Amino acid sequence: MAVVEQYARVQVLTDVDIADDDGRCVPVVLRYDPDGDPGAVCVGLPGPRYVTFARELLERGLRAPAGTGEVRVWPCGRVRAVVEFHSGRGCSVVQFDATDLLRFLRRTYAAAARPVPH
Repeated sequence: MAVVEQYARVQVLTDVDIADDDGRCVPVVLRYDPDGDPGAVCVGLPGPRYVTFARELLERGLRAPAGTGEVRVWPCGRVRAVVEFHSGRGCSVVQFDATDLLRFLRRTYAAAARPVPH
């Protein structure tokens, strides 16, 4: 099955490990590999830092606060979502456009549903 990658820009709200020159917006990559762990998604942050967590957590977090441990997700108004990444160095908090995350989730479910070609 095909790997899904989608690029987005996030606004940095608090930062331990990530920032660009102006400290405000940074590019990230959202990645899903149905042949790897079909229940997981990965966010590639600058640094380079990759965080893998449950796809279901991302989906739940768009509706209501969700998560424990390394990743937490919650809605922020009607058009944004906040994702909090914890590491040994502290916590980085970024804000996504919710439409980017919804589009990514739709693409992951479509990729997982594709039949394997013979």
